[in-house]
Amino acid sequence: MTTAELLIDAFGRIREDVHGAVQDLTPEQLAVRLDEQANSIAWLVWHLTRVQDDHIADAAQIEQVWTSSGWTERFALPFDASDTGYGHDATDVAAVTVDSGRLLTEYHDAVHDQTIRFVDGITDADLDRIVDERWDPPVSLGVRIVSVINDNTEHAGQAAFVRGIVLRG
Repeated sequence: MTTAELLIDAFGRIREDVHGAVQDLTPEQLAVRLDEQANSIAWLVWHLTRVQDDHIADAAQIEQVWTSSGWTERFALPFDASDTGYGHDATDVAAVTVDSGRLLTEYHDAVHDQTIRFVDGITDADLDRIVDERWDPPVSLGVRIVSVINDNTEHAGQAAFVRGIVLRG
């Protein structure tokens, strides 16, 4: 297995988890929060997709799907276009609502496609390239990709958990 094949598999699993967490849920179910401070499925999927879009586009030195393909307008959220959900409070989480899960999965699929186009060409040698010098130590491409996969997997699992609670009721 090559580095590219490994990354394609990992991001494919995230995509499957996102679709599974959202499938057949109503807008009301997507907005359920287990308590006033908890994240909804809609927020979790939006956020994990925004993180993937933001971080991979930055590493690839390309424009984010969020801004290049009209997703900012389709979601019509009360946030700056650069917002990924990092640091959101309970009020911000409550503001992430959708008319259907399809909006979430279509945005995720568009980001997934851009991610796959990028990682398909990655080799072992590329992983050491520094992509973010704002940290100490600076962040390499390999560390950035692992960070995205970790964040996305964690939030997709949280969305699946909330889905299980929602469907129990």
